Amino acid sequence: MPHPYVLLSAAVSLDGYLDDTGPERLLLSSPEDFDRVDEVRASVDAILVGAGTIRADNPRLLVNSPERRAVRRARGLPEYPLKVTVSGSGDLDPAAAFWHTGGDKVLYTTDKGAERARSLGLATDVVPLGTELDWRRLLTHLHDERGVRRLMVEGGGVIHTQLLTQGLADELQLVLAPLFVGDPDAPRLFGPGSYQGGRLRLCETRQIGDVVLMRYEPTAPGTGELPVAADHHWLALACELAAQCPPSQTAFSVGAVIVAADGTELARGWSREGSDPLAHAEEAALAKTDPTDPRLATATVYSSLEPCARRASRPASCSRLILEAGVRRVVTAWREPDTFVPGADGSGVLRQGGATVLVLPEHEERAKVPNSHLF
Repeated sequence: MPHPYVLLSAAVSLDGYLDDTGPERLLLSSPEDFDRVDEVRASVDAILVGAGTIRADNPRLLVNSPERRAVRRARGLPEYPLKVTVSGSGDLDPAAAFWHTGGDKVLYTTDKGAERARSLGLATDVVPLGTELDWRRLLTHLHDERGVRRLMVEGGGVIHTQLLTQGLADELQLVLAPLFVGDPDAPRLFGPGSYQGGRLRLCETRQIGDVVLMRYEPTAPGTGELPVAADHHWLALACELAAQCPPSQTAFSVGAVIVAADGTELARGWSREGSDPLAHAEEAALAKTDPTDPRLATATVYSSLEPCARRASRPASCSRLILEAGVRRVVTAWREPDTFVPGADGSGVLRQGGATVLVLPEHEERAKVPNSHLF
């Protein structure tokens, strides 16, 4: 199901701590960076913190700039983004500043936690998620029921860890502060967990006063039928590659990317690439890989259009080429219509061959754009 774009935001000391153990909150960001955070808050639909952050820091989570609030109003948005928190127990202080500042609030909790929260009279909408907290269900509810398209997550470390290890974070904005904490009892940004094995993609570095902002994106594909954030990034790239195809009245424009399990891009291609007017995107990408590369067995192929099930121009369809290469996971944006091949079912061919196929329809319109002349 569609989820909001999830942006994790945090500031840490040089030795990786979010705070110290003193009675007052340790201010890690510079004044200039606090203003940047205010700008990011003004750009999102919702801001989320965990119950532990509410108890420890008593945050208000406001857009402080009157000018930025005015811009939101001019765009027809609420003055403040929706404020969201998560608590399994529902046991939160009704007097906390979180409930009494800003605009709308929502608490996601368990069935038992909902009973506790309602008995406390918390000034918020209460949404139970079942017997346990379920991040995918929470994000789907925010997207579908609350209209949240961009979600900023400001802590704490447990929340950041869960979202990253479950592959649900699209971006990490990390600010590095020039100081040390050195206290083993102080809270750290990330705890132990099953993080992606490869390197994240560095998107930006920026000095802001005496701190440094680093923006990263996860790169590792998912491993089964549940999509992760990196699947959306790679599929969006495949859709962008489709725009490089020479236009044709007799074939689709398609882009494809092959990505190893650790997030390394192995190859990319697009329809009619180079001097071959008959080349398909997946075919072009696979031709650039080493067929003996052991990473292909755990790689994912991203294709803006479902790989073909049969074709007249080549002896083997793209679905067969993918299976012969040993790839067993395919993510696509758009099922092949009957425009050229009636009853095409590349996904069926792939599944019969033992591959997992994910269709992410939220990318379908982007995949159709380079093919608009065909309809």
